[in-house]
Amino acid sequence: MTTNTLSPGSGQVVFKRRKKSVAVKDFFRRLSKNKGAVVAMFALIIIVLACVFAPFFTKYDYAEQDIVNKLLWPSWDHPCGTDNLGRDIFSRILYGGRVSLLISLISVAISTVIGPILGAIAAFYGKKVDSVIMRLMDVMMAIPGLLLSVTISIVLGTGTVNTAFAIGVGSIPSMARVIRAQVLTIKEQEFIEAAHAAGASDRKIILTHIIPNSMAPLIVQASLRIGGAIMLISSLSFLGAGVQPPTPEWGSMISAGRQYVRTFWPMIIFPGVAISLTMLSFNVFGDGIRDALDPKLRR
Repeated sequence: MTTNTLSPGSGQVVFKRRKKSVAVKDFFRRLSKNKGAVVAMFALIIIVLACVFAPFFTKYDYAEQDIVNKLLWPSWDHPCGTDNLGRDIFSRILYGGRVSLLISLISVAISTVIGPILGAIAAFYGKKVDSVIMRLMDVMMAIPGLLLSVTISIVLGTGTVNTAFAIGVGSIPSMARVIRAQVLTIKEQEFIEAAHAAGASDRKIILTHIIPNSMAPLIVQASLRIGGAIMLISSLSFLGAGVQPPTPEWGSMISAGRQYVRTFWPMIIFPGVAISLTMLSFNVFGDGIRDALDPKLRR
């Protein structure tokens, strides 16, 4: 006669997996109750799919010029009209969305990787290390985000990668501060002391214990930062320090339409609506994630 027994270690693993599964289900349950967040999520899905599969939704190339048919008002053939060079505005909005979303995701990824590491190191070691890192963050935060991004873009040059880096660097201080506040609490927990007692290195403790347990506020900040990044991208392109023509980008499209603001509003209105709708969707969805992860709102 044989009996199946579980070792204490395996029992703890099963318990942790069940606990994590329950936490994930509870998160999605509370997120689904937020109607605004659900609507924003579906809006983002539609926007992203439309931009990714732009060739299936457009019949004109975004760079195709037709001077004879320039400044055409919206019609069935051109849903958003044509610009001053005869290019289809609808096509340029969808392809421009690819650029805006790609840059925003890259910039948020940069700040989400570098910021938390700096914040975790500052809080974990404290004293001089904390003072040096956080004073550097204070200096960066003292410079307005748009001004810092413009300065970096001018130094590095325009382009997709440089624009993403310029925007990402400006978001590092806020990410570092968020994680630092979390780590100051987490590092006093018993499981961190147990990791020290087991001989784990500082690097392993930071990367495998502290940062993963600080992910909730990081996810919220990242989702909210994407909307802000889209606005910064558009602002840089509008000022001529971001993505350059002929590559379509919502901010540069608005900049090109400034001289036609009174005579031909589609060149400004439609890209502006795309920016506003995307930013609003990301912000509302980010708020929904924050509320779903907030333990004070659990019931």
